[in-house]
Amino acid sequence: MKRREFLARSGALVVSFALPRATAQEGGGAGSSNLPGSLAKAPALDAWIRVGANGSITVFTGKAELGQGIKTALLQIAAEELDVAFAALTIVTADTARTANEGYTAGSNSLKDSGVAIRNAAAQVRALLVAQAAKRLGAGADSLHTADGAVVSGDGKRIPYAELVDGLDLHVEAAPMSTFKDPKQYRVVSRPVARVDIPAKVSGGAAYVQDLRLPGMVHARVVRPPSYGATLAAVDEAGAAPFGAKVVRDGSFLAVVAPREWSAIKAMRALERSARWDERARLPDIAHLADAVLGLPAEDMVVEDHHAAAPGSARTLEATFTRHYQVHGSIGPSCAVAWMKDDGLTIWSHTQGVYPDRQAIAEMLGLPPARIRMIHAEGSGCYGHNGADDAAADAALIATRLPGTPVRVQWMREQEHAWEPFGPAMVTKVRAALDGSGRIVDWDYGVWSNSHSTRPGPAGSLLAAQHGAKAFAPPRQKVSKSADGLGDRNSVPLYSIPNLHVVHHFLPDMPVRVSALRSLGAYMNVFSIESFMDELAAAAGADPVEFRLSHLEDARGRDVVQAAARRFGWPRGGSAPAGHGYGFAFARYKNHAAYCAVAVEVAWDAERSRARVLRAAAAVDSGQVVNPDGLRNQLEGAILQSASWTLFEKVSFDRQRIRSTDWSTYPILRFDGVPEKVEIEILDRPGAPYLGSGECGQGPAAAAIANAVARASGKRLRDIPFRG
Repeated sequence: MKRREFLARSGALVVSFALPRATAQEGGGAGSSNLPGSLAKAPALDAWIRVGANGSITVFTGKAELGQGIKTALLQIAAEELDVAFAALTIVTADTARTANEGYTAGSNSLKDSGVAIRNAAAQVRALLVAQAAKRLGAGADSLHTADGAVVSGDGKRIPYAELVDGLDLHVEAAPMSTFKDPKQYRVVSRPVARVDIPAKVSGGAAYVQDLRLPGMVHARVVRPPSYGATLAAVDEAGAAPFGAKVVRDGSFLAVVAPREWSAIKAMRALERSARWDERARLPDIAHLADAVLGLPAEDMVVEDHHAAAPGSARTLEATFTRHYQVHGSIGPSCAVAWMKDDGLTIWSHTQGVYPDRQAIAEMLGLPPARIRMIHAEGSGCYGHNGADDAAADAALIATRLPGTPVRVQWMREQEHAWEPFGPAMVTKVRAALDGSGRIVDWDYGVWSNSHSTRPGPAGSLLAAQHGAKAFAPPRQKVSKSADGLGDRNSVPLYSIPNLHVVHHFLPDMPVRVSALRSLGAYMNVFSIESFMDELAAAAGADPVEFRLSHLEDARGRDVVQAAARRFGWPRGGSAPAGHGYGFAFARYKNHAAYCAVAVEVAWDAERSRARVLRAAAAVDSGQVVNPDGLRNQLEGAILQSASWTLFEKVSFDRQRIRSTDWSTYPILRFDGVPEKVEIEILDRPGAPYLGSGECGQGPAAAAIANAVARASGKRLRDIPFRG
């Protein structure tokens, strides 16, 4: 394909960007579908690794740094297979002009997709460099090795990679198989490496899209409707004039633009006061939310159904669990910058999918996607589909009205809380039977849930498109079955149960705006399954850990359960001091990603009916570990986030409006509620495939807390959050 150049100007700085010669849109060549990871989406080696004549080495990924440390991990993988120092590499993350289309950064798939692609590409680039050196030296490739960015011969002669790339074309299709380094020789992978994204964040540097400043940039604020479906009847646009602000209106989309940010905020507030909206009550009765969820029309999908011999005499237990709507709770509200110029529209956004968001914005604006460049810039907190994509659409729409001027859109706190897509409310029902020996012989499980992914792709997924004069309807969601699952994620227990029936009751009608929140349905399903496993253990008179092990045949799963129990110091029976409780839970994320087991100790305040997590211990098997410190960060964060969800978080609303619009009306875990100790034991599997770990801990942590509370209080809490 013809190489295209893109210019990005920032003051006097001019940077030239070259689009990789093989991108995801072009598709791969023959056999590319057999390539591992995301190589199938961009099969040319130089789409992932480039070696410059000056010795510079650049790694490219279509995945985004969301605070999960993926930049660092991918650099470690590339450094290891290329045999270069970690510090010698730079990385370019999701950018529609420079990187492959890897879809969304979601589902704990970054290492499985991009990590695998980069590992293979790096290994094959290293092999090409060795072959080039062999030609120059007239030696056999087997007699050469690589070290510190050079090919080295048996007699010690070194040829740096920079000298070898002259005349070497890395624009070749990747092979399906690669020759990797022996994990026993690793010097970078499996070692703790300081994250490259942290220094600017802790020093007050320019770390986030919120920090981006371009020459001549103006500030915009959007006046959101007061409720879902509200339409703008009238507004006094003159109210913005005293603040030097320009009004942008497109149907019910209303925004102000001013040279200074504070002026934009004051103009926004003035328009909010003068705007009149046509509203109607359309939200469910929050006092009977579970009934409202169960009353929605459902499309049923059987997730799992297998039967052995019919159980004989058995004791049956059943329970219902509920989860309220929950927000992402990003500490920094969403932000985006857009710049419309003659050569097209450039958008900086903390979206999780630069290509899908570009597609949606292009449809909204009626522009060819090729005229839009979307660049990922980090946002301060992202746990799924929050307001990032919408802020990007806001900025893009406003920028088209101000060609030549960079436009920065910053959401307000109440807008983030009220308008971001929430994690769906859910209901689960489980019934199981125990035989005379205390084994589970029958299991029936149902989960009721809206979609867990209304991400961009279609324009109707964006607020700006929904509110514009040419309104795009939100796309209707359909039930679908995949290996990862959505609302049904982790709805099938990993345990050995002879008779098993699992149904996903998918609810296409969404009374509240919902989409992906970290771990999707796995959080609720694991909470339900693992809470019920404790109830079954109690009915069988068994220790909760031993009960799980007696039903678990997966050897790696057993290792994780035993490691977590050992690290916690689990006493048989889970007995704890008075007023305290011990809880345990286990799952394998998506039943094919990382294994995780969590044990917690809670203290129960009977007077206030409140629990506090005192300590936690977890074990994780995520296959080959790249950065153990990063993995610990992920698990520690998962436990804290899950504790906050489980103990505190729920969206409040009346029949017309969302009412939890700040941190007082939507409380989260505070610093005085952080456990005194969180220990993580990592079971490394050198040479094994990478298993996604960023979302494996939320479900087990929730169930472990619930099980600990049940022992401490004598009450089984089945409704998330545990506060009223």
